[in-house]
Amino acid sequence: MFDTDDIPSNPTDNPHLGDMIASRVSRRSLLGGALAATVVGLAGSGAFGGTAAAASDDHRGNDYDDHDDHHDDHGPLLGFTGIEPSTDDTVRVPEGYTWDVLIPWGTPLFNGVTWQEDASNTAADQAKQVGFNHDGMKYFPLPAGRRNRNRGLLVVNHEYTDASQIYTAAQGSTITPDAAGQEKVAKALAGHGVTVVEIAQLSDGSWTHVVGSKYNRRITGTTPVTFSGPVPASHAMLASTVSPTPRGTLNNCANGFTPWGTYLTCEENWNGYFGTDAAFTATPLEARYGVSKAGFGYNWHKAEPRFDLQVNRNELNHFGWVVEIDPFSPNSTPVKRTALGRIKHEGATVVEARGKVVVYTGDDENGDYVYKFVGDRPWREHRARRRSPLDHGTLYVAQFDAVGNGTWLPLVHGAGVLTVANGWADQADVLIRTRQAADAVGATRCHRPEWITVDHETRDVYVAFTNGSGNNAAVNSLRDPNPYGHIVRIMEAGANNAALTFSWDIYVAAGDPAYDATLPATQTIFGSPDGLWMDDDRRLWIQTDISNSSQNLASRFYDHIGNNQMLVSDPDTGEIRRFLTGPRGCELTGITVTPDQRTMFVNIQHPGESTTYWNTLNGGAPTVSNPSAVSSWPYGAGHRPRPATVVIRKLDGGKIGS
Repeated sequence: MFDTDDIPSNPTDNPHLGDMIASRVSRRSLLGGALAATVVGLAGSGAFGGTAAAASDDHRGNDYDDHDDHHDDHGPLLGFTGIEPSTDDTVRVPEGYTWDVLIPWGTPLFNGVTWQEDASNTAADQAKQVGFNHDGMKYFPLPAGRRNRNRGLLVVNHEYTDASQIYTAAQGSTITPDAAGQEKVAKALAGHGVTVVEIAQLSDGSWTHVVGSKYNRRITGTTPVTFSGPVPASHAMLASTVSPTPRGTLNNCANGFTPWGTYLTCEENWNGYFGTDAAFTATPLEARYGVSKAGFGYNWHKAEPRFDLQVNRNELNHFGWVVEIDPFSPNSTPVKRTALGRIKHEGATVVEARGKVVVYTGDDENGDYVYKFVGDRPWREHRARRRSPLDHGTLYVAQFDAVGNGTWLPLVHGAGVLTVANGWADQADVLIRTRQAADAVGATRCHRPEWITVDHETRDVYVAFTNGSGNNAAVNSLRDPNPYGHIVRIMEAGANNAALTFSWDIYVAAGDPAYDATLPATQTIFGSPDGLWMDDDRRLWIQTDISNSSQNLASRFYDHIGNNQMLVSDPDTGEIRRFLTGPRGCELTGITVTPDQRTMFVNIQHPGESTTYWNTLNGGAPTVSNPSAVSSWPYGAGHRPRPATVVIRKLDGGKIGS
């Protein structure tokens, strides 16, 4: 029922959040206030079994840093009429809004390169074009430090490539151990990573990219990188037989940004790029990260020894990090910030807590954990001493209990069980083996913790749990299996994001009341929440990632929900309205706005990807000979599908969502 790359690799008996939710229901400590109706509506059994979650007391205080509230009080927070689900091969938005396409895959960033509709662009071309499968992103106004609303840098992640889309019919999709195979791997590597592109708003309100801007840049799977923090590039476990100098970033999923104006890109499912044709037995470390002989079947190892597990075992340890990029310095080297840990990072949400930097991140796999990093002193002090605030601090992992409280457990060498006597050499060892360290201290297994966002007014932390099964802990919602997912809210003690204790509740359980009687009949239906972002007015934006093996299928309980979508919620009332629906086969990823909130950028990832429902309906899956079998978005019949950024504006010029 779930994504094949989210098969759990957690072998521990650590408590699962689902168990804790069931325990809390028996306690009957229902959430008071505006969300009570939502939680009460979850009580009872449904199609998936289980009972309702309930919330503990709210321990929030008032000792948090102030944040400007930009909401216009002249109207409701949600000022649009929600739209219906859609299975159309297009983007749909509410009445009174318009959308345009910006920087689709293959858009030239520099003069002298053109897009080829038949995908015949070379690897060298791709390194100068917008990458494939847009994901997390951020708008940085130009000049740096200003709040310019009509000129800036858009920094966009590119998660992975699809062989049925990026190669020509003549090339085919098979990787062979020859020059042709090497070129295919090189093109795929060039399609990964990050794009930095200057964009500008035209007089008619639309947006364009600036070809040849001095800021334009591609960071790919072969770009030189460096390591900083407790795990230096010289560490023995990073010693590579093929890449003595670390290169590249892969599977760049969600993102973050820092108060000092840099961008954070996060390496997620990096394990699947590696494989071998030789005999292979995974070490405990490799097994814990899902490394296998076949990988994801990309077969890059056949043409590029860098990805052959038998030839180049330590190359694995170059990936799984948060990477910091300075978008305003196109010649700067990306830095892998090792103090933030090595996992399958789904985002790096940065907030300030009494001057210190705090970074939240989820490990996107069924049965894995929620983490946060807390700086050891005010970030401005580190910057004044020419040190990175992301290199100095403590990484913690969340332990949720069954009565609605929790603790952040430190992953510190020498503390608790993480000692030399127990096989932990030093702090670098703890961070390279972050998952195993979290196992050892007793973290709580979760249902695919993904994007995290923070309410700057209340300091509450929202975590998307996309879907999952097993992992018996209360925080994993009220169903097992849990095909729809849910959103958990963490309330840090004293509203201090650097606190070491918290309370928690379920903000909303996603789903379809037609299949799950525990849900309120009036709830806006959606499933698999993934992207989360709260704007300055406190609208909580929710993006979905329904697996292509489930989209539109009654057998997966998804026939009423349609294509993936973006919704928005009022955190004070719990109301949710559907704002956008995407084309066929796509996932909604990435969201950012201009400082005035009057232009929104949203990414459409993998439109036209192989989708069980549409494959059956249309007579087959996409191939290099027929890449548009599922979708031809954004340019229609006769064109191959292309991931792209969508620019959304309100026709009256108002704030998006108002």
